[in-house]
Formats: sequence, C-alpha cells, structure tokens
Amino acid sequence: MNVLFFGGSFDPPHVAHVLCVSYALSVGNFDRVLVVPVFEHVFGKRLCPFEERVKMCEQAFAFMRGVEVTRLEAELPRPSYTLHSLERLIAEHPDWRLRLLVGSDVLSDTSKWYRFDEVTRLAPPFVVLRAGFAERALLPDVSSTRVRDLLALRGSAEVDRELAQSVPRVVLDHIEARGLYRG
Repeated sequence: MNVLFFGGSFDPPHVAHVLCVSYALSVGNFDRVLVVPVFEHVFGKRLCPFEERVKMCEQAFAFMRGVEVTRLEAELPRPSYTLHSLERLIAEHPDWRLRLLVGSDVLSDTSKWYRFDEVTRLAPPFVVLRAGFAERALLPDVSSTRVRDLLALRGSAEVDRELAQSVPRVVLDHIEARGLYRG
C-alpha cells in the first residue's frame, strides 16, 4: 500500500493544506493519506490545543476519500519528531510504502529537522510547489501564520473575505463555535 504522510501543526488547517492533499491524490499513486497533526511543536511554539487541531483537520478533510486524520503523535514521546512517527508506522505496517508530503517551503529548513536524512530514507519526499518558494506554484499563497493573524483581526469585511477564501467553511465555523484564536 502506498501511503502519504502529511504532518504539520495545522494551526489551523487551511485551503492550501486541503489542495495539497487533493493534488497529491490526483497525480501520485497513493492509496491513502495520513494527516498527522503534531502533538507538541519541537521548537516549543505555542499551538492551539491538540484535540482542537485534530477536530479541525477531520472537518477540513472529511469529504476526501482515502484521507485519515490520526492522533499518532499523542501516543509518542515528546517532543514530536517526524522520524519517530514514521518508525512507529513502519513497525505497525511493514507492508506500507511511505512518502512524506511537504511543501517546497520546507526544503530550505531541512537542516532544522531531526535526522532528516533518515526521514527521507524511510519516506522519500513528495514535494508540492508553494508560492514564494517555487517559480511555478501549485498552491495559493496561504499560511497558518497569516490565517492566525487574520483571525485576530476578524470583523472587517476585507479580513472576513480573506478568511473565507483561506480556510474551509467547516473549520471557520468550528473556530467561531469554540472561540479559538481570540487575541
């Protein structure tokens, strides 16, 4: 089975995350995509609670066949390293052929990853081109950082319009209902 591993903070998940998975499923030979929210950021970055990020991911990807959001990293030692997640998956599913889904923006930061050489040996990267990090981007120029900034400013027509174009509606509804990302 060809399985694509898509890890990240997903704080919050946005349309580029969804489009990235859709693109990979369309052009790659993948039977399944695992969306793996990080439990604890390796660099100590403050994140929205893990269960909230998992729930938002489940909502964002619910309509996509073959996509599963997993709580795998909650079961592993801290901090969350991609390598440990991949090793666990390989131990549990030796028949899987793993690939790592990354945006082209990640390639310049691989020196910060824990044992990236081993990560790529276990799960060769499947790279999707992102705006600002490739000449011909396949994804819109959306980032979770920008979305969090917009959420702090919500209420104006311009900000709300950009949010509506950047975040799946079900995720925005969840953020509002739970009072997330307020000041």
